[in-house]
Amino acid sequence: MIELLITACLTTAPDCRDFSLLFDAHEISFVTCMLHGPVIIAPWQQDHPDWTVQRWTCRPPERLDVAL
Repeated sequence: MIELLITACLTTAPDCRDFSLLFDAHEISFVTCMLHGPVIIAPWQQDHPDWTVQRWTCRPPERLDVAL
C-alpha cells in the first residue's frame, strides 16, 4: 500500500486534520504518488470545498499507523 496523506484545514475555523488516501502498490508507485500528488488531490479538493489543503506527502507502508 501507498498512502497519500493530506493535511487540510477548514476554511471557516482553525481546525486541521489529516486525510488518508490509500493506493495499491501494484497500481501506483511511491514515485508516481510523489510526482502526481497534485493531480490526485485535485478531485479530493473539489469534493471537500470547506477544506483547504495545507500540505501532503506520500508514505510507504511501514509508516502507516496501526491501531491495536
